[in-house]
Amino acid sequence: MPIEEYERLRRWRLILGSQAAAALGIGGSTEDQSRFGDDDRKIDQALELLYDAERSGSLDGSKPYIPRWLGDIRTYFPTPAVRILQQDAIKFLNLRQLLLEPEVLTTIEVDLQLVTTLLSLKSALPERTRETARSVVRKLVEELERRLAHRMEQAVRGSLRHMNRSMRPRPTEIDWDRTIRANLKHYQREQRTLIPERLIGHQRRQRSSALRDIVLCVDQSGSMAASVVYASIFGAVLASLRAVSTRMIVFDTAVVDLSKHLQDPVELLFGAQLGGGTDINQALHYCQQIITRPRETVLLLITDLYEGGNAQELLKCAAALVGGGVQLICLLALSDQGTPAFNSELAGQIAALDIPAFSCTPELFPELMAAALQRRDLNLWAAQQGITTVRAAQS
Repeated sequence: MPIEEYERLRRWRLILGSQAAAALGIGGSTEDQSRFGDDDRKIDQALELLYDAERSGSLDGSKPYIPRWLGDIRTYFPTPAVRILQQDAIKFLNLRQLLLEPEVLTTIEVDLQLVTTLLSLKSALPERTRETARSVVRKLVEELERRLAHRMEQAVRGSLRHMNRSMRPRPTEIDWDRTIRANLKHYQREQRTLIPERLIGHQRRQRSSALRDIVLCVDQSGSMAASVVYASIFGAVLASLRAVSTRMIVFDTAVVDLSKHLQDPVELLFGAQLGGGTDINQALHYCQQIITRPRETVLLLITDLYEGGNAQELLKCAAALVGGGVQLICLLALSDQGTPAFNSELAGQIAALDIPAFSCTPELFPELMAAALQRRDLNLWAAQQGITTVRAAQS
């Protein structure tokens, strides 16, 4: 058999399983064992353990072999494929229960879905597994921080410098370098002098007062799990910046203020309780109580708007916040997963209050925060980024 033909049949044999061995003439008892070698058999066994077990809906009988299975798939498959296999095992089989075993956690490939699954199980984690679970969560958090933290700091610091620049500075506050560069077009050749049309400087600010207050109000229902992870990381980055004051509120049918854990996003995540119902109205009222400088506050409500509480009271509270000067933004998702499912009717009513409502990827979130701090038109900003915003509901 030509090599190309054998390779094609070999791939189909691994996809279809042992039932196809006789029809394909590959991997059966009478087949040339030297060609369908040990690696092929281990790949075949790894796929059979998952996809043949799927028919019975459990891996319980194979529990002693799970750490070995996890090691095999990492050996024989590239990382993207490993993550898909792990996700299928969590989704279709009883691997959720096996995640409570520390020996399983030490061999699994860490990704966002694994971490959100662990966080949803944290109340069931036995004592011997908790530290291992924390180390797994910390590994993902550190990876995401390396990817996102610097951009977040740069974007926010840049926007705050822009905010703090005064166009009417006192003589001792003039930034002559920026002033000269901004007015070069007004240079008078005859007089050999420059006549500044506008002066640029820096306002003095009190050290005890942050320039802006930021409140992250995050829905921790199961569908928003990825958003909770990303919001925790961004909240920790924002909390490290002295020029802003940051609060982190999570909610389901209860409201929990996790601001004291912002220095450690892992502790913050373990303080969240993924799953449960949703009472957005109660969460917004709590935020209304803790906001002391409405005109200096950016409130990010991160939720899919599937309200289990009083939707009309929610809209009244949102309108009151905006009317008081709060810059309220509704993020329907903070994740990489594309267009989320959300309550389109309530989203349209939110948008009718001049509250921007759209989803945002983690990569764009730093620029979103910079635009919000500068009080730019966020619907225009979103359009420039190719983001579809929710249209206001017709009254």
